[in-house]
Amino acid sequence: MLQRFLIMIDSFSMAVGHAFAWCIMILTLGTSYEVFMRYVLNNPTSWAFDMSYIMYGGLFIMSGAYALSRNAHVRGDVLFRLLPPRVQASLELVLYFIFFYPGVTALIIAGYGYAHDSFGYTEVSVNSPVGVPIWQLKALIPLAGIMLFIQGIAQVIRCILCIQTGTWPLQLHDVEELDNVLIQEHTQKIAQGDAK
Repeated sequence: MLQRFLIMIDSFSMAVGHAFAWCIMILTLGTSYEVFMRYVLNNPTSWAFDMSYIMYGGLFIMSGAYALSRNAHVRGDVLFRLLPPRVQASLELVLYFIFFYPGVTALIIAGYGYAHDSFGYTEVSVNSPVGVPIWQLKALIPLAGIMLFIQGIAQVIRCILCIQTGTWPLQLHDVEELDNVLIQEHTQKIAQGDAK
């Protein structure tokens, strides 16, 4: 039952991450349109810069929980990966409570203040003459913090389970690093060559 709960949280983070991944398509199409307008028709748009930072900002901030669910955040694991799983889990558990939760809580509280103020006066971008609204981007800040907080609960539970059992619980994997795929393919080729 606990494993289903963890997978449910991972699935939610994955769904949000995949939904915001579509920002890449919008960003690519908008930037391509701007390049065409600017360099072919010599008629640049007034909204392209704002669109690009809103799309990239939304993609970046809302992908944090998804990346956390896949252990994709940057970490200095040169020595960490050499430690036994129980020591890894104990260290991670302590670090979640010392750094992660205070930082995410501050993100939620400060982000709510920014979003509330921005929504209150319907903030627009000062970077373009069009005045593109940006309050919706600031509204994503506390939402991203809440998503990170929820995914952090799943990660803490995984740490506790690893401390108890000595092995890390299963996680969803929908994307593999290219180097891992190449290593697996190479290992399979060697195994097939040895079998012949």
